[in-house]
Amino acid sequence: MSFPSRELFLIQSFLCIDQAAHLIKDISQTATFTTLYILDLSRVPLPLNIRSQRHHSATMLCSCMNCLQHFGNDSFQLESGGYSMHNDLLPSLGATINHTIKLRKHIVSPYDPRYRLWEKFLIVLVLYSAWICPFEFAFRRYLPSTIFLVDNIINSFFAIDIVLTFFVAFVDHKSYLLVDEPKRIAVRYLSTWFIFDACSTFPFQTISFLFNGHSKSLGFKLLSVLRLWRLHRVNSLFARLEKDIRFNYFWTRCTKLFSVTLFAVHCSGCFNYMIADRYPDPERTWIGAVIPNFMEHNLWVRYVTAIYWSITTLTTTGYGDLHAENTREMVFGICYMLFNLGLTSYLIGNMTNLVVHGTSRTKNFRDTIQAASEFASRNKLPKHMEEQMLSHICLRFKTEGLKQQETLDGLPKAIRSSIAEYLFFPIVQKVYLFQGFSFNLIFQLVTEMQAEYYPPKEDVILQNEAPAYLYIIVSGAVVSNFSFLPVFLIHPHSCFQQFHIHNYYQNLQVHGRLTAGEIFGEIGVLCNMSQPFTIRTTELTQILRLNRTTLFNIIRQSRQDATIVMNNLSQVYN
Repeated sequence: MSFPSRELFLIQSFLCIDQAAHLIKDISQTATFTTLYILDLSRVPLPLNIRSQRHHSATMLCSCMNCLQHFGNDSFQLESGGYSMHNDLLPSLGATINHTIKLRKHIVSPYDPRYRLWEKFLIVLVLYSAWICPFEFAFRRYLPSTIFLVDNIINSFFAIDIVLTFFVAFVDHKSYLLVDEPKRIAVRYLSTWFIFDACSTFPFQTISFLFNGHSKSLGFKLLSVLRLWRLHRVNSLFARLEKDIRFNYFWTRCTKLFSVTLFAVHCSGCFNYMIADRYPDPERTWIGAVIPNFMEHNLWVRYVTAIYWSITTLTTTGYGDLHAENTREMVFGICYMLFNLGLTSYLIGNMTNLVVHGTSRTKNFRDTIQAASEFASRNKLPKHMEEQMLSHICLRFKTEGLKQQETLDGLPKAIRSSIAEYLFFPIVQKVYLFQGFSFNLIFQLVTEMQAEYYPPKEDVILQNEAPAYLYIIVSGAVVSNFSFLPVFLIHPHSCFQQFHIHNYYQNLQVHGRLTAGEIFGEIGVLCNMSQPFTIRTTELTQILRLNRTTLFNIIRQSRQDATIVMNNLSQVYN
């Protein structure tokens, strides 16, 4: 803090008051009867080294010393089992805490990194299965035999996963503890997803080849579609990614919606082609009417044509070049369009929710700005007050994403204390008022402080305000100002005169600038008097705020610390 500038200002303020007194004396000599009222001049703190005001200054310092001495004399003792600090990090919730649990032999933790890697590998195989399964259903007779071999290899990996699942511990949803008992793991798996996993992995194509000599039977093709059950792994993956803070939620949701749309288009195109491919009269099909002898065309051409029909139907474009030619295709088209109603509603609803969520914050901000402007206009507030209101709302909007206090309030006390110590302990430790304090006491002070942002030109403290808080600057800067109070003269002929400066900003005399690491508001708090200065920010400022009652309760614990505060304050103002 700029102590010389403060003392210089106090001297100047005293001289100005003295000149005002001489002016009033001259006026009173020319008046028949004059009554002088000087409002609240006795509340202005003056330097201790001015002889003419020594009595007033000594009284102020004595009041402060008695106040602190009272704190030191209070009988307040900490219990032996009181607060203690721990430097150990608190264990995180969820997956991490399970790493410390020792499982039974041959039991795998679901949070083991190796098992997580295995799950990611299976996700890649699931994506392949999701594409190849409908494709094989429609074009199996035209595919090479190597596809059959690849399918069996992939099925073997999922068969291994079925066996492995009998040895993977699970989280009990009632106790939220890992269950590693083999019998309970087996019973749970057999009673839930085992049947579906087994059916989706069973080699129906191989069985068809053994019995019929080929794998192109329609019945076995339908059974092979059960492999789509594996897609539940992808759904679980997206559910985890939506909660993973490393990935953007908006783009994760968009990727999921886009994937669902592509899968629906792919499946419907393949199923519709399968209907045309198995129809007795190829020319009376949706594709045969446009491409005669379509079975002789390249496989890629037929697949692209099927996808083209599917996506034009999904988007309700309906060019009319591809349309149903027989009853089977009409029935499938009806079912597909009914499905599109639900899918379109799902997509539009999700996208609307994502977009509205992003714009609702801005709309609420605009509504708040408009309400504040109307409030200022309706109550005829001065321009500077309206500007302070609007700037505060704008700053709150810009820093709303931080949600610092809301985030801290939702954490346990131990974590909040650790965060506050890491962020603010070095700053508070350097404040002159707390020089010589013990580590424990400063730690307690830091954990009780609240960080706030103030926009430029906003009043943090008003002169003559009740001393409720003291403030420490973390970043930014403020200026301390002193407002010359009005002097009222009452003339016997009811002539009322008021000597003051009319403009709000002009009647503030800047006398000190405070920057990061400095404190203000301590005079009013410690001396139990109204705040002697107005404090205003000059730029975007982050300030720590400490409640007066909380400060007194902490200082009351130690008479030695109360004496340190008293000495630090007296050294600055002596």
